[in-house]
Amino acid sequence: MATPSLPSDEILIPKLLARDELAYNQIVSAYHGLMVHLARAIVGSAIADEVAQESWVAVLRALPKFERRSSLKTWILRIVSNTAKSRLRHESRTVNLGDALEDSPIVDPSRFKANAHWATPPMNWHADTPDALLSRTELSECISSTLSLLPPVQRAAITLRDMQGLSMEDICKVLEVSESNGRVLLHRARSRIQQAIEEHLKR
Repeated sequence: MATPSLPSDEILIPKLLARDELAYNQIVSAYHGLMVHLARAIVGSAIADEVAQESWVAVLRALPKFERRSSLKTWILRIVSNTAKSRLRHESRTVNLGDALEDSPIVDPSRFKANAHWATPPMNWHADTPDALLSRTELSECISSTLSLLPPVQRAAITLRDMQGLSMEDICKVLEVSESNGRVLLHRARSRIQQAIEEHLKR
């Protein structure tokens, strides 16, 4: 499905291949912010803009070979993801991108009884809605801090799903993971955010 401000891929791609300046300006306007947001999730703020710029160069070089197995948007974001991962590995060869799934249980096993029922169930948020909670400055800071501590690919997964609204299918294509691994990454990220919220509310 095309982004509302853009023509369909079938119309846009030939224009891009023909070096149509208007078409290029359209995709930059539509996607650059999202590209920077994804790059920031993986590499942090310091070089996110630089990664986005590198990704645009890669997009223009690779466009003639684009096989249209996904939408143009998903393909562009996959290039951003790969560019960001490469930069992250280059910056620190020992960094854990978070795509390894054996690091820790999705939910702390101590929170369950032997019969698999909750020993420590998630806290009730009472009359507060998630929107109301997120409006609180301290809680927003807590969530932002927790996001910054997530492994990069987990952070990218939750950014693309919960902040940008991408489908799981597109997220898995962007991050180049299987659907099951993509769901585990997202669940781990959400679980850590939920745990941080619960700890914050206990104070």
